Amino acid sequence: MLRNKRHIMIAISLQSGSNGNCVYVECGSTRLLVDAGISGLAAQRRLERHGRDIRAVTAVLISHDHRDHIGCAGVYSRKFNLPIHASPATIDAARRIRLGRIDTLGAFTPGDTLHFGDLAVETIPTPHDAADGAAFVVTDGHRRLGILTDLGHVFDGLAHTVSTLDAVFLESNYDDDMLRTGPYPWPLQQRIRGPRGHISNRESADLLHTAASPRLRWAVLSHLSEQNNHPHIALETHREIVSSHLPLHVASRYDASEMFTV
Repeated sequence: MLRNKRHIMIAISLQSGSNGNCVYVECGSTRLLVDAGISGLAAQRRLERHGRDIRAVTAVLISHDHRDHIGCAGVYSRKFNLPIHASPATIDAARRIRLGRIDTLGAFTPGDTLHFGDLAVETIPTPHDAADGAAFVVTDGHRRLGILTDLGHVFDGLAHTVSTLDAVFLESNYDDDMLRTGPYPWPLQQRIRGPRGHISNRESADLLHTAASPRLRWAVLSHLSEQNNHPHIALETHREIVSSHLPLHVASRYDASEMFTV
């Protein structure tokens, strides 16, 4: 049972994109990192700017085995003594990256609910082209924060998950026109558009429009492509479709976001 429902939940995107991903979530005495795709030094310094100590993190959750999400997990373990939680298939698939030693490793299967102090984390299987991908909903038993990226496509059940959220980091990877006319070869374009790739600005906007409930306080558009998207295009597409009452933000590929509260 969760201990305290009165704490404010805090969330910070430390970086988001194919060059590295990491999200910080805090509630009461519980502090989580979702993904370890940026260097330990970058994570440490960006948290310090927000008055947070990376060594106080309770656990690191890994969504899948791609380098931009797991590449620095070994560093987080060895340098900061943080426990890493991932599925066994994710760890096996990531051996090609040479993560190095991980001193404390917790295993979960996507679909499990994990418990860390003041927070529970619902893990949601995704069809992204990873060994055993997961998205996450973090809850204190009252408020619910979604960290929903690398989704593959808008799969069954995703709209229901969004309808339950108070806030969300939501994938908005590419603009259709930029991908079609950009530098990526056709097979790579097909992989990105395909059922195991990423969701577009318009798919993200349609999902928010159809599924978000009045309880949703804000959405942070995340995992934007460097070559096939731009923050103002992502925001413009969403503003054409999503209610003007919903605050929208974009997670940077290069730095930490502001501190969001739920």
